[in-house]
Amino acid sequence: MLTKAPRGTKDITPKEVYKWKFIEDKIRNLCGVYGYEEMRTPVFEHTELFQRSVGDTTDIVQKEMYSFTDKGDRELTLKPEGTAGTIRAFIENKLYSETQPTKLYYVTPCFRYERPQAGRQRQFHQFGVEAIGSATPSLDAEVIGLAMQFLKEVGLGDLTVNLNSVGCPVCRADYDKKLREYLEERKDVLCETCNERMEKNPMRVLDCKNPTCQENLKDVPYIVDNLCDDCNDHFKELQVYLKEMDIPFVIDKKIVRGLDYYTKTAFEIISNDIGAQSTVCGGGRYDGLVEEIGGPKGTSGIGFGLGIERLLLTLENKGVEIENPYATDVFIVTIGERAKIKSFGLLKELRDSHISSDKDHIDRSVKAQFKYSDKIKSKYTVVIGDEELENDSVTLKNMATSAQTNVKLSNLVSEIKNILGK
Repeated sequence: MLTKAPRGTKDITPKEVYKWKFIEDKIRNLCGVYGYEEMRTPVFEHTELFQRSVGDTTDIVQKEMYSFTDKGDRELTLKPEGTAGTIRAFIENKLYSETQPTKLYYVTPCFRYERPQAGRQRQFHQFGVEAIGSATPSLDAEVIGLAMQFLKEVGLGDLTVNLNSVGCPVCRADYDKKLREYLEERKDVLCETCNERMEKNPMRVLDCKNPTCQENLKDVPYIVDNLCDDCNDHFKELQVYLKEMDIPFVIDKKIVRGLDYYTKTAFEIISNDIGAQSTVCGGGRYDGLVEEIGGPKGTSGIGFGLGIERLLLTLENKGVEIENPYATDVFIVTIGERAKIKSFGLLKELRDSHISSDKDHIDRSVKAQFKYSDKIKSKYTVVIGDEELENDSVTLKNMATSAQTNVKLSNLVSEIKNILGK
């Protein structure tokens, strides 16, 4: 049907869009406080970018990407996440040649072919930050601190960081061998997906949600217990910084993240506000990603991403009210043709002074105009008719208190400016 949005997409109407603007304003203001600058990348990229960065063994690449061949026979994909495109832009625009670290953030639509459900759409919106060019755990702590402060400032209070280390290529090679041997002995009791992952990326098996697999993996070895000295030192130092910042965290050995580019730090932020735990943010370090997609060798990075739809749903479930700041300041009720014409001059003066104002445009009765003024939650209402024009005097009504003030029509705009403090 032409009048129905495609499955997995959702219109954001004026009744909701002010909530999005509230979130986006918080993002931009707080990222500025932390010294992060906005990056905007294309909505589609070369398919190979995601195959190489996200990983061809991930569900995203295997099952969820919106890929197509364009008229020039190029393989393109609507971006399923924000990091890969941001890193590609970092490389292409030679941001690595500038003073490091490079600290970026983005708010972008992403696309994944998943079963739509509450807070999860096929087109969704992601807020993320990427801090590139430093391998120090202090930058990991800063990124986690930014995410925690943002979530608290939008209204979530009871938050915990679940923290893990997924190692580096050095310790991961030994661990993968150890893990494969463990899984090989249990291949008969693991699901088909786990057996496929065992061959290509065995650590992804730990992410399986199948209850039978979970039961049969109770004594599985974890990467955090098999780290090399460098990764272990990095992980311990990060914890010192988090404690200094009074950020609560727990070690969760099962966090492996869903994307192949993660190394060392991996984290999730959990909200406990609504009685049940809900993951509202996830991220980690990706020290090999820049080099993997053609950038300078040894360029490190750390970041996080969170879905805005899921965040808004969490806020709604918690009962967080986001006030609509776009209420009309003044509504002009008119009686007769002379008043209609006069109201246009007043509207222009009010709007020139950045005072939000409006009037009737469909010839409502006076009573209906007052009802409409109340419905759009205007702060003040003024009635202009022949008598008001003759006497140069109108009544300014406060719609919240019903208090009324007599004001000279010729001074109306300046009086309103004084009342509103503009």
